[in-house]
Amino acid sequence: MSDTVRIENRSLAVEVSPLGAEMQSLTTADGRSWLWNGDAAFWSGRSPILFPMVGKAPENRISVEGKSYDMGQHGFARRSEFSLATSTGTRCRHELVASDATRAVYPFEFLLAVTHAVDGPKLTVSAEVENRDTRPMPFGLGFHPAFLWPLPGGEGCAHAVTLDNGAEPALVRLEGGLVKPERLPSPFRAGRLTLDHAMFEKDAMIFPEGAGDGLTYAAEDGPALKFAFENLPNLALWQKAGAPYVCVEPWHGTAAELGGPDDLAKRPYGVILLPGGKARFAFTVELPA
Repeated sequence: MSDTVRIENRSLAVEVSPLGAEMQSLTTADGRSWLWNGDAAFWSGRSPILFPMVGKAPENRISVEGKSYDMGQHGFARRSEFSLATSTGTRCRHELVASDATRAVYPFEFLLAVTHAVDGPKLTVSAEVENRDTRPMPFGLGFHPAFLWPLPGGEGCAHAVTLDNGAEPALVRLEGGLVKPERLPSPFRAGRLTLDHAMFEKDAMIFPEGAGDGLTYAAEDGPALKFAFENLPNLALWQKAGAPYVCVEPWHGTAAELGGPDDLAKRPYGVILLPGGKARFAFTVELPA
């Protein structure tokens, strides 16, 4: 595997691995680290890219045009080796294109490009998907970054997620990794959710719609991370129960529904790109200066 790429400016430093184009570290100029370290005792991920689907498929199989394929949770991109397309001091772009290995599970020609860029105290992670096939291409795309809980400097403080739109979006839960259709009452009150480890004993909290395009994850009277989302209508919050991190996950697409079809084109909130079509998805996080 190729070497990790480092980008930085006076405020931030970021390291990105070509394996999955996954961010490995995120530090501010004062030396504080904000990203989960990937300790496998809890969860070995740090910030995986989810493609060509988010979540699980029934029996870990999808169908495309009536043909069945094996597909593990969150797709194959996170375990694929990307090539480094460009790298400057403050920006790097990794690319993944169709190969024999991807065609065996996902029968499309595609380009997935993941870019990490720093600008002052802001990090933007974007994904561009291009359909290079001759048929409409269904997929889902999601980000899965894990941030420390407690945040550096927020030890002993309550932590909360506050939606920019002040909404109280309905909650859905998973059963066997699949989305249960029932809409549950929102745990948000006037856009605010005070985090509790017990919330994650039943796996992720998923908000299919209504969470808006921005939020703040913060320690009470302490450090705050401010997020903005582009073309990412679904939100999930997750941790392995009791672990010292929380994942803030903006998605376009969710796991398949419990009892629903395995057809990739019929997954909730998925994307279908026409031949030659392109789509962009991104999140920006602003860290304490």
